[in-house]
Amino acid sequence: MMNSVRKAGAFTAAAALALAIASVTPSGARAGEAEAKGLLKAMSDYLTAQKAISFAYDTNLEVVTKDHQKLLLASSGKIEMGRPDKIRATRHGGFANVELTFDGKTLTVLGKDANLYTQVEVPGTIDHLIDELRDKLHRPLPAADLLLPNVYDELMRDVTDVKDLGSGVIGGTECDHLAFRAKEVDWQIWIAQGDHPYPCRYVITAKQVDQGPQYSIQISDWKTGTDVVAEDYGFKNSTDAKQVDLKKLVDIDELPDHFAPGGTK
Repeated sequence: MMNSVRKAGAFTAAAALALAIASVTPSGARAGEAEAKGLLKAMSDYLTAQKAISFAYDTNLEVVTKDHQKLLLASSGKIEMGRPDKIRATRHGGFANVELTFDGKTLTVLGKDANLYTQVEVPGTIDHLIDELRDKLHRPLPAADLLLPNVYDELMRDVTDVKDLGSGVIGGTECDHLAFRAKEVDWQIWIAQGDHPYPCRYVITAKQVDQGPQYSIQISDWKTGTDVVAEDYGFKNSTDAKQVDLKKLVDIDELPDHFAPGGTK
């Protein structure tokens, strides 16, 4: 009983604090709009200038059940990319252990636990691959927005409100914290301060979906240039995996196949 009382008291205090915060516009938010756009543009220019990038990441995907319970699906992985047309991405979560490789011609998706893989011919650049994965194969890459050639234009599309929320610290790195609103989503980004303005955390809130589920990705171990390890982005079948059709590769997305479909990202 005491635990219930304590929890109720803590929730009431938190709710009151949230209400107080919600009723106040961050000081200087409007005045900081130009500065916020400038920080985002500087990040975009920095990312575009990098010919080789690698980073580790942790993602959280919120799912809302029919009875309005929020569930959080967590996964981790690593991305290595060499512009304009090579990438390797891994993702390991509670439902999947997947590796994706692309050498400019062939996309390979390996389900490590099942030891099955599929290959699709998708000649072109990384941005073309991202479009194909999202629109045709329905297997979007983590942090895909941040891997495109012109990050600023992609992120700012349909943005109606911009706020500079000052500093925040992500994984021990001091960042500029920016918040944006668009028609269908709200999103926030934390950008490392200094000469290497890489994204440290990116959070998207689907405000038109019941309960406003979020998708977030937190980035660590950021490396560029010669510090990037990957040189060969081709697929090597070192485990004698069996080749199958893409439809037979189950649980390779962040949302497990046995979850009912719904607008969760």
